[in-house]
Amino acid sequence: MARTCRIERITMETQVKADLNLDGQGTSDINTGIAFFDHMLTLFCVHGGFDLDLLADGDLAVDFHHTVEDVALVLGEAVSNALDERLGIRRYGFAVTPMDDALAEVAIDLSNRPFLVYHLPVVLESSGPFDRGLAKEFFRAFAVKGGMNLHINVKYGENEHHVLEAVYKSVGRALKQAVSIDAGNRGVRSSKGVL
Repeated sequence: MARTCRIERITMETQVKADLNLDGQGTSDINTGIAFFDHMLTLFCVHGGFDLDLLADGDLAVDFHHTVEDVALVLGEAVSNALDERLGIRRYGFAVTPMDDALAEVAIDLSNRPFLVYHLPVVLESSGPFDRGLAKEFFRAFAVKGGMNLHINVKYGENEHHVLEAVYKSVGRALKQAVSIDAGNRGVRSSKGVL
């Protein structure tokens, strides 16, 4: 059974369309109008093995916030819808990813109990207008709509580009693990019987 989802979100601030395949090859066609964000989402797909076509048209003249948050809402909802009742998934995922001077640790629980823990170091070099704060807004919205408990911890890093790159790669890798099918589990991995 294909674990795919197509979502469109239209507001007065943004228009976002996404086609997601959780069991893809890591191919993507992403255009948000924010080049660095496109780069981070591409890394998420490549390292998670997700296929994603995503087009966003937002009020970038105001700032990047509305576009980044709405992309996160759409992507989180797409993940949740593609998982349907979350039957047979491993549920948990964990990844540690180095990127030059930075090391990111990410843990995910697809519990349907959204929560974000986000610890990044203060860095010496900034990557520009897409920064650690904007990334936090992305992951908060992504966790809420995706129904995931998401812990992101970067113990050290000097360059913000490297820190964020390590984070997006780790989130992709951890999510790939969490959504993967456990052949020995046909139901829901929960003592409650539901996620």
